[in-house]
Amino acid sequence: MHQESLPAVCACTMLRKAARTVGRVYDEALAGHGMTTAQFAILRHVARDEPLALSRLAEQLEMDRSSLYRALAPIEKRGWVVVKPGAGRSKCATLSEAGRAALHAAEPDWAAIQRRVEEEAGSALWSVMKAGLKSLTESVERAGGGA
Repeated sequence: MHQESLPAVCACTMLRKAARTVGRVYDEALAGHGMTTAQFAILRHVARDEPLALSRLAEQLEMDRSSLYRALAPIEKRGWVVVKPGAGRSKCATLSEAGRAALHAAEPDWAAIQRRVEEEAGSALWSVMKAGLKSLTESVERAGGGA
């Protein structure tokens, strides 16, 4: 295939660039709490639905289980999350008191950066972006995201 026949814009590259930029801004906001945006997201998901089966957590975060286990390791080591056997062969995550405290302490800084991002984008763009990303995710999954 010749370079000239390729589309000028790659959806994957554009989304990865945006994700890295947004992730960097959120990571900076949470750095004072010793956590990353990914760790914050894990803590929030576990807090919402604990005890949470790791397979379900991986689904909610759109992660494969091996990536989730690697992401969980540092927050388990910090004592923020406890992983215990669940039903059958499953494992479930719960927040420890230290995890609850870490999440609670980080929430105001997360909320502040979230507000700034929404304000900078503007309400119209923010609404379109939320709906568009949800729709794009669903479309890509139908088009072969599991292939």
